[in-house]
Amino acid sequence: MERTAPAGHVAQAARSPACTAAATTPVVEVDGLQMRYGDRDVLTNVTFQVDRGEVICLLGPNGAGKTTTIEVLEGFRMRSGGRVRLFGVDPAHAGEDWRSRVGVALQSWRDHARWTPRRLLAHLRAFYLPYRGPGHPGPFETEELLTAVGLADLSDQRIWTLSGGQRRRLDVAIGLVGRPELLFLDEPTAPFDPQARRAFHELIERIAAEHGTTIVLTTHDLHEAERLADRILVLAEGRIVADGTAEELARTLGTDATIRWRHGGRSHVQHSDDATAFVRELLTGCDGVAELSVHRPSLEDTYLALIGEQTGGQGAATATSREGTS
Repeated sequence: MERTAPAGHVAQAARSPACTAAATTPVVEVDGLQMRYGDRDVLTNVTFQVDRGEVICLLGPNGAGKTTTIEVLEGFRMRSGGRVRLFGVDPAHAGEDWRSRVGVALQSWRDHARWTPRRLLAHLRAFYLPYRGPGHPGPFETEELLTAVGLADLSDQRIWTLSGGQRRRLDVAIGLVGRPELLFLDEPTAPFDPQARRAFHELIERIAAEHGTTIVLTTHDLHEAERLADRILVLAEGRIVADGTAEELARTLGTDATIRWRHGGRSHVQHSDDATAFVRELLTGCDGVAELSVHRPSLEDTYLALIGEQTGGQGAATATSREGTS
C-alpha cells in the first residue's frame, strides 16, 4: 500500500516533558492489536515490545500484516482493537510534540518536484532545529545526510528528474532528517545498488549505536534483516508466530546444523542440534577426518521453514517476493 504525506507535515511544537519517556520504559508497546476490514481479520492479537535503542525487523509473506502494523504504529491508520503506545502515547491521538520524535520513510514523497534534494532537506531540517538541546544534537546536517544516502552528486538536480531508486533514497533521507528517536523504515534499500546498500547499513548501525535510536524495519532482504536486526518478528496470517534473534528462531524450530566430512575414502553427513559437541566428539574419537565442514541454517532457511509450517507451505513460495498490500 502506498503512503504519502504533505511536505508541511513536520512537527513544529516544542517537546513537552510529558512526552519524555524514562530510559527503562519500552519505546513501543503493543498489546492485543487487532485490525479488521469488514468481516476479515488482518491482525489478530499482535503483542510485542521494542526497547530503547533496539533494532527490530518485521518479516512475513505478502498479506501477512506488516504494513498494516507499521501504519498503526505510525498513527496513519486507526486500529480495530488492542493497546498501542509509543513513548507512552497512543499514536492514534498523538500531537505534534510526539511526532517530532518519530521518523518515517514513506513509500512515496510527491511534493516539491521542482525543488532539489538539498533544498528540500534543508527546508525540512529547519523545522527540527528548535528541538536541539541536552540529550539531542538536533537534525542531521544536510550534506552529511545527502552523502549517507548516496545523493551527494545529485543534490542540485530537480527532484522530478531523479530515477525511482534515487527518489527512494530521498524518501529515506526525509525520514532521517530530524535525527529521530524512533525510526520506521519500510523496505528502505530495495532500489539500492550493493555499494549504496552497504553504506546505508553502516549508517543505520551508526545511528543505532551512537544515538540509541530505536528502529523498526520491514524488509524482504533476509541478509539485511540478519545484519541489522537485534530481534526479528515473523508475521504470518495476521499473527506473530516467532520473535527472537536468527539463532533463537533456528533453535525454536529445531533446525539442525549439517556436518560433512570424509574419512576412509568415504563421504559422511550428519545433522545435529549441537554441532560443536558433535565435531568435538568426532575429532576426539576418529583419526584422519578430512574436508570437515559445518553448515548452520541461514535466516532464509529458518524463515522459509517457519512460514511453510504456519501456512501449510503456501506462504513459503512467495515469502521473499516484494510485498504488495499488507
